Amino acid sequence: MSIEHFDVIVVGAGLSGIGAGVHLKTRCPDQTYAILEAREAIGGTWDLFRYPGIRSDSDMYTLGYAFKPWTAAKSIADGASILDYVRATAREHGVDRHVRFQHKVVRASWSSEHARWTVQAECGAARELRRYSCRFLYMCSGYYRYDAGYMPEFAGIGDYRGQLIHPQHWPEGLDYAGKRVVVIGSGATAVTLVPAMADTAAKVTMLQRSPSYVLTLPAEDRIAGVLRKLLPARAAYGLARGKNILMSLAFYTLCRRYPAFAKKLLRKGVAAQLPPEYPVDEHFKPRYNPWDQRLCFVPDADLFKALRRGKAEIVTDHIECFTKAGIRLKSGRELAADIVVCATGLQLLAFGGMQIRVDGEDIELAKTMSYKGMMLSGVPNFAYCLGYTNASWTLKADLASQYVCRLIDHLDRNGLDYAVPHNDDPSVGEEPLIDFSSGYVQRAIHDFPKQGSKAPWKLHQNYLKDLLTLKYGALEGRGMKFVRATAADAAAASAG
Repeated sequence: MSIEHFDVIVVGAGLSGIGAGVHLKTRCPDQTYAILEAREAIGGTWDLFRYPGIRSDSDMYTLGYAFKPWTAAKSIADGASILDYVRATAREHGVDRHVRFQHKVVRASWSSEHARWTVQAECGAARELRRYSCRFLYMCSGYYRYDAGYMPEFAGIGDYRGQLIHPQHWPEGLDYAGKRVVVIGSGATAVTLVPAMADTAAKVTMLQRSPSYVLTLPAEDRIAGVLRKLLPARAAYGLARGKNILMSLAFYTLCRRYPAFAKKLLRKGVAAQLPPEYPVDEHFKPRYNPWDQRLCFVPDADLFKALRRGKAEIVTDHIECFTKAGIRLKSGRELAADIVVCATGLQLLAFGGMQIRVDGEDIELAKTMSYKGMMLSGVPNFAYCLGYTNASWTLKADLASQYVCRLIDHLDRNGLDYAVPHNDDPSVGEEPLIDFSSGYVQRAIHDFPKQGSKAPWKLHQNYLKDLLTLKYGALEGRGMKFVRATAADAAAASAG
């Protein structure tokens, strides 16, 4: 079996992977690269999800790339517009020509002797096995399963005679006009689906076991609009991006340091959108503190408008069982439903389930530690993109790609073959990689790498800290080892 070689292989052609391709082209123009994508199209999440109302849950001035201004009026954008933006970026920079579609990476093996990865991918419907090699492997595949969302085991679900749908696999052309719809869930997907379906369906019920924090934002950023009129596109975009980074970081810090005050602030915002007699605490008062789980953002109060019009309702209760006609709740109430949408969450999956081997030994991810939130202890010339949980994914993706390019350039300039994080500090404690109480995180986080209790093993949910560390910080330092892998000098290293 022949092996095609590249300097860098990127896995995933979504928002992160296309951005990585642009950074490699502009910052490492002499490096050859390929992007291996399991699906048939560019776009990742934004190509996969097709449910009504699909949109960003953060503003496009920070979800957009640093190098490509977002010029549309809406800052909370619909999924189709985001997909067009990603694909336009790929075309404009020629990244689309580097994508190999229907290549599901299943195994990656590193050889220290040769300073090289061998990557195996299953290709096409026949799952033909192809092999590639590269010097550096960069994972931009996200962290959840693309083939299946999370579906709880509801009692009596087999008795239900209506349509049962998971948003991750939305049927094309689904007709819900004039039908009774129940959306199970309280997260970002549910609060998007309910108002999007409300005007067409007879009625939409959001059935939640417990509430989430909900915050109304304007769909259009007025300040950004003024800046676009006064300044060139790139300057206006940069200022709007900086403003939104600082505002979101300030709000997150407020929530974490003063949770009681933040709860009152969020409740006041919800109550202002609803009639005085509405049971706000029943449906909008979570049991956890703000940002223990991700907040749900509602553009232009569309959810609350649907509730006020009577086109939608929220029911907070537990499911006892499904029936032929709908759902019976533990309170005794029955919800009739022609369609039930299980917006019950995602399933996390590290690196798409890819097996990693280093010098013939399988790597158990749960025993590795995250270095600077983007590399793994004991795994050479390997990086991954993991976006922020409290801000836009792309903010971290841009920084991670810039760091990878800096690292590759450093290796070349100094005649080095690979870089490998190595923790030799016994005082570093282990912590979960993602410190979220959300169910989708808790169900799978034990299979993921750990983060450490202090730098450089600590995962910051702070763009400004990461900006200093990843874009401007020293490459040589604690925890990183640089190695020349020539046959005569395989162990020679420059340790920071």
